[in-house]
Amino acid sequence: MLTVEKIGGTSMSAFGDVLDNIILYGREGAALYNRIFVVSAYAGVTNWLLENKKTGAPGVYHRFAKHEQFRQALSEVSDQLQELNKQYEPLGLDLAVANAFIAQRIQDAQGYLDNLASILASGYVSSENILQAAREILASIGESHSAFNSVNILQNRGINATLVDLSGFHDATPYTIDQRIQKAFGSIDFASTICIATGYTKGTEGIMREFDRGYSEVTFSKIAVAVRPQEAIIHKEYHLCTADPGVVGLANCAPVGFTNYDVADQLADVGMEAIHPKASKPLEINKINLRIKNTFEPEHPGTLITEDYVSPTKRVEVVTGTDRVLIVDVYDPLMVGGVGFDLHIMEAFARLGISYSFKATSANSISLVIWEKDFKPQLVEELQAKFEKVTVEKAAMVCIIGSNIDEPGLLARAAGALAGAGINIKSAGFALRKVNIQFLVAREDFNPAVVALNGALYATEG
Repeated sequence: MLTVEKIGGTSMSAFGDVLDNIILYGREGAALYNRIFVVSAYAGVTNWLLENKKTGAPGVYHRFAKHEQFRQALSEVSDQLQELNKQYEPLGLDLAVANAFIAQRIQDAQGYLDNLASILASGYVSSENILQAAREILASIGESHSAFNSVNILQNRGINATLVDLSGFHDATPYTIDQRIQKAFGSIDFASTICIATGYTKGTEGIMREFDRGYSEVTFSKIAVAVRPQEAIIHKEYHLCTADPGVVGLANCAPVGFTNYDVADQLADVGMEAIHPKASKPLEINKINLRIKNTFEPEHPGTLITEDYVSPTKRVEVVTGTDRVLIVDVYDPLMVGGVGFDLHIMEAFARLGISYSFKATSANSISLVIWEKDFKPQLVEELQAKFEKVTVEKAAMVCIIGSNIDEPGLLARAAGALAGAGINIKSAGFALRKVNIQFLVAREDFNPAVVALNGALYATEG
């Protein structure tokens, strides 16, 4: 059975566990093969190279983009990566070989960046494409580093492993992402080797331009579509659970056994990402099943996501949400019976590149929910120029999600649970398909709301 398996950065950092719990677990000889592993950079490395994903703290890229001294920062990353290599020497990594590889890769990257900086300084070309190229070059380093190390460790343990470096670092051929993947895997005998592929893929369309920090899952998805495995697997450091164990307690939730891609999209829409939505679509369209597994519980089958799963009983599969949203409320007394008000709002959102995840309307107002990180003051300015009153309020969104939740009384039970916990509902809504019922509450009520809904609606799987 051929599988394509994605290993995230946190799991990669615990590579001893990856060896024991994923690569070697219950296998020997020929059973080790017929697997392609798509690896992320070790945890934190891409933050050093680009910027901190959560805090925005600058990495090498931001120094380059601001015409600051990026060479010293890049040299420091080289030192950090070589220091990181020491952690994996006990697992079988040849330290001298690994250090030489990453030192050479960063030296080559600096050469490329020096050339780009000179072109940028000339003022003769648009900065957009130059900066995007720099971002692509830097992003590729982390995955090339972790993939090279993984292959080196496996080979030194007597396991046949093949490095599939999709970064195209010294390849000027203008392949698309799909073409590079097809070329890289076209002649490999999967039955006789473990493939370790970089989560970054170089392509003419620019994987960072298209998907930014979600690129490794996109590579994973595109590889799966190219080789058509029996199953695609993502290994994470946690289970996909019915609720966040850190909020409701481990005893009050459980791994989700089965669900479908529609539910996975709903989860991603509120930040509980089983897989990047742009990575899940090709798998869904090509009818490739996806399994989410916990790296540290290899015996557990995890969560199987398929195109057509529907729970045989009516039940809530996940209680989740986010406390990092804003409610943008647009009021105008002329809305009632009018035409085009919604269009003007959507045009402003589109111009500023802002997406919304919830919308509710009344006679004279339209309320939309956006991610706080996406907010731009220009949005309020544009809307205030057209409408009488625009307000922006911090809030939280709590959702009950499932493949089969359309049952009488569910909305009442959920609202009753929130009321019983003393939580006021600011707004609520759901689409006709009823896979996701959303409640907007005060930000400070987020955790209590998750606990209340989980307590009222959660039932263990049979």
